[in-house]
Amino acid sequence: MIAMAEKYRTGRALRPFSFAVAMVTCLTGTVAATGVADIHWLQAVSLLCAAVLLQAGVNLINDYSDLPQLAGDAQSCRLIRKNVRIAAVCFAAASAVALYFVLLRGWPALLLVLTGMLGALGYTLEPLNLKRRGYAVAAVFWLMGVLMVCGSYYFLTGRLDGSIIRLSVPVSLLTSLLLLANEIRDFEADRKQGCRTLTVREGLAAAVRLYRQGLALVVVSCFVLYLTGDLQIFWPLLLSAPLGIPLLVMVGLGQHARQQLPPGTGRFSALRIALPYHFVNIPVDLRRSPPYLRRIINNNFLTA
Repeated sequence: MIAMAEKYRTGRALRPFSFAVAMVTCLTGTVAATGVADIHWLQAVSLLCAAVLLQAGVNLINDYSDLPQLAGDAQSCRLIRKNVRIAAVCFAAASAVALYFVLLRGWPALLLVLTGMLGALGYTLEPLNLKRRGYAVAAVFWLMGVLMVCGSYYFLTGRLDGSIIRLSVPVSLLTSLLLLANEIRDFEADRKQGCRTLTVREGLAAAVRLYRQGLALVVVSCFVLYLTGDLQIFWPLLLSAPLGIPLLVMVGLGQHARQQLPPGTGRFSALRIALPYHFVNIPVDLRRSPPYLRRIINNNFLTA
């Protein structure tokens, strides 16, 4: 019972390595927004904090559906209920930030917020329980990927365009890969508990192929965006290659080796945090740039 309860302790249930997902998706939209609108740093920071809080809340309620199978394990049930209470605080804090942007941007922002909250709660809670029905990987692509990137951009600029939607694709793929890595890691446990994730439904071999194809699609989609002009330069993507190659091998190994797949995928995604400016090719209005940045550009790039 003690060993089982360890799985539900708050520190582990938070899955902090997955915070890279919220940070990458939110930063992608934020960096894109800085080129086309006046962005106050406090708005950007509060939006990033809200994204991480939302991810933390989703992680903490992830085990709530395990309660019926743990009726005889009082310690595990107590830890899960504690995590749900902490998740409620995370959701409330994220909602406070969301309310500010709803008041700022109007009903389109409200629609984005309601869609995001419905997806967050419906990920593991009934009656939707997208994870149990095998739709979690696809849902995360749209909700924690496309919606998060485009939502961040819209909250900060008040508009959407085709470029930011296209730029959200490789980031959304990475988001789905992190979830798929979790499913592959937990394949044996989920199958034993009757949790019908995509990996359990389709089989481990199919999930491994999908994971490898997803990694390849990240590279292909970035290259296509570079050819279309949506990505400024392509070479920063090569910096993630040393982290990606071991993942291709690790995903096909045994159960013990697969325990490191989610953290490895998280590190692969987190590399994009340090390089977001290289991936965005949205024209920058110098009049909207800070004075010190205008001086640097004028002195070093625009003088004869």
